[in-house]
Amino acid sequence: MERVIDLDQAAAVIAERAARWLAAGLKVGQVTWRDETAPWPQHLETDRTLVRDPDSVGVLISGPGDAGLSVVLFRGGWADVDYFDGLDDGGPIPAFGIKSAAAFGTQLDQWVPRVFGNLG
Repeated sequence: MERVIDLDQAAAVIAERAARWLAAGLKVGQVTWRDETAPWPQHLETDRTLVRDPDSVGVLISGPGDAGLSVVLFRGGWADVDYFDGLDDGGPIPAFGIKSAAAFGTQLDQWVPRVFGNLG
């Protein structure tokens, strides 16, 4: 898979936002990593040091009323994003053409309010 995004930088983007999300009452799961060189089936790791060649980084954010946002960013520049707003809306959010960790941060800043509302 082509390396478009530095996933360590993307994980730092998640970490930069986590304190704000926690302060707003959201729960932020551990960042997960998948190693492209690991034998199939590849397992998700929470310890970055166990991953030699990361091809994805992900996080699960949850909030009141069973609202949740699952984001898995792939180094090729796309993400698998699924959400449920806790009421009646949910499903995948298209996420492709992400060119950098900063662009990923911009997307996170749009996805989180879409699911959990304005965090104030």
